[in-house]
Amino acid sequence: MRTTVTLDSDVERLLRAAMQRARKSFKQALNDALRVGLRAKLPSRELLFEIKARVLTLREGTDPARLQEIDDELEIAEFIRKSEALPW
Repeated sequence: MRTTVTLDSDVERLLRAAMQRARKSFKQALNDALRVGLRAKLPSRELLFEIKARVLTLREGTDPARLQEIDDELEIAEFIRKSEALPW
């Protein structure tokens, strides 16, 4: 495929340096650089993971009807803790 690309000056310098190091043509150096760069963006198999779902239940002795009360108590305790830290 033939296309026109405008390179930033720093990218051109890097590409020209790669051409000299590897003794490759502009086209070969550009294609190699693009392949390496674009492959680096793909997720590798090592980064992929599997999430195993499991059914969560409340601990024994926890009353689901009282969860809102526990949340309220924790919120009040946190408010008191922060209020006591104020320099009044």
